[in-house]
Amino acid sequence: MKALEGLKVVGLVTAGAGPMLLRTLAIHGAQVVVIETTKRPNVTRLSGPYKDGKPGPDRSYSFAISLNGGYSLLLDLKHPKAEVVKKRLIEWADVIVENWRPGVVERLGMGYEEVKKIKPDIIMLSISHMGRGGPYSHMPGWGITLSALSGLMFLTGWPDRSPVNLGGLGILPDYISPRFGVIAIMAAIEYKRQTGKGQYIDLSQYECCLQFQIPALLEYTCNKRIPMRMGNKSEIACPHNVYKCRGEDNWCAISINSDEEWEKFAKIMEKPWLAKKFKTFKERKKHEDEIDAIIEEWTRNFDPFELMHILQKHGIAAGVVRDIKSALSCPQLTHRSYWKKLTHPVLGTAIYQGPSYILSETPYELQRPPCLGEHTEFVCTQLLGFSDEEFVKLLQEGVFQ
Repeated sequence: MKALEGLKVVGLVTAGAGPMLLRTLAIHGAQVVVIETTKRPNVTRLSGPYKDGKPGPDRSYSFAISLNGGYSLLLDLKHPKAEVVKKRLIEWADVIVENWRPGVVERLGMGYEEVKKIKPDIIMLSISHMGRGGPYSHMPGWGITLSALSGLMFLTGWPDRSPVNLGGLGILPDYISPRFGVIAIMAAIEYKRQTGKGQYIDLSQYECCLQFQIPALLEYTCNKRIPMRMGNKSEIACPHNVYKCRGEDNWCAISINSDEEWEKFAKIMEKPWLAKKFKTFKERKKHEDEIDAIIEEWTRNFDPFELMHILQKHGIAAGVVRDIKSALSCPQLTHRSYWKKLTHPVLGTAIYQGPSYILSETPYELQRPPCLGEHTEFVCTQLLGFSDEEFVKLLQEGVFQ
């Protein structure tokens, strides 16, 4: 038995956050139906990279990594004959998840006020950039917009340069908000178990991102100082940087967090005079660039993995800077079966990621992503109770597109 077995979920989602939330529910046993349409496909289905470089709704690896499992139902919610399908979906569902801009699902007749008239105890979650209500609630944008508005981008980069969108900052909101959304859904399910009542969950991706600003918030609250960009430096550790190693584009991150660690590190480098010359944190910060240059002259003699293991053996925080090819072969991730290979009818065999946690009694099951509209007939006839004749009639009338 899986943790969420028996839970029935309808998703009216696009982009990354919505599918990723549904993915978590699906791999733990929830029965998930994703409403899609050929008239306005999920943004992630239209995003590369594509299988063999050829675009197509079932050829996108971006979509494949976002939604594992679930049933894809083609349904034109604007079609006048779609009301009967819509009503049965609402009656069938325990939870509805949507992540369109505020106002979109209301215009489609799938807003919470309309939905609860059909099923009063429904739980509905809306994910939006800014949440419902307020001066910015209808603001369009992408993850990069939220990384900027939340201040994450302000802290990212070098002190003498402008803020930058490094690495995954642009998609960070899409990866973080589903975690909060799942927690909120679990809380609502427990409330419903106790009271029999459903509820509406209004999730702001903006507010999710602000969680990562807490250190800066505390500094400003306590000392009225606005933290600035620091590159790889740290206000609590020194040295604290990424250092060049032997070979092409090989690096190792090293962080010294106490005077005792610094003395130990100097001995490992066979430069005990460093610990005497720059004995305190304050002295090290004052001469940080000089110290970094000395350290990198030493680290260039080592393979990054060799260096990481030497330092970790002595209790020094160190980590290889991995590229994705290296991460795919990481022995720690292999041990925990984090990477999975699944076969898809269009994508073929590809690598997918599991969740970052393991439930001992109810393990997850990763399934391949659905093709666009793949389960339309199954959902209608097996889950929603339409007869074959009713399904064919609706199909001929153009409801399922």
